[in-house]
Amino acid sequence: MNKVVRDGKVAVIISPDYGAGWYSWNGNSAMLFDPGLVGLIEEGNEEKIQTYINLKWPEAYLNGHGLEVQWIPQGKKFRIVEYDGAESIQMLDQTAWLIA
Repeated sequence: MNKVVRDGKVAVIISPDYGAGWYSWNGNSAMLFDPGLVGLIEEGNEEKIQTYINLKWPEAYLNGHGLEVQWIPQGKKFRIVEYDGAESIQMLDQTAWLIA
C-alpha cells in the first residue's frame, strides 16, 4: 500500500467533523493513506477532492467534506476512534488501558 511519508511521519486521512466517518464507516485502510487524496487535501480544492472521491470509491458511504491529514510517526500503532462520524486518532502508547 502506498503512503505519503515525510520527515519520518506518515500521512493519515480522517474526518474530524460530525457526519459520516471517513475510514470508520467504510473500513478500507487504503482510504486512510491514499497519496493522491493527501495531495488534494493539502491543495484545499474541495471540488477536486469530491471528484476524486466519487471516482475512486463510488460504493463507499461518505460525507466527503472536512477531511484532514494528520501525521503519525512511521511504525507507530494507532487506531481511528469515531463518535457520531467525527474521527480522531488514538495512539497505542498514549492510551491508559484498564485491567480487570
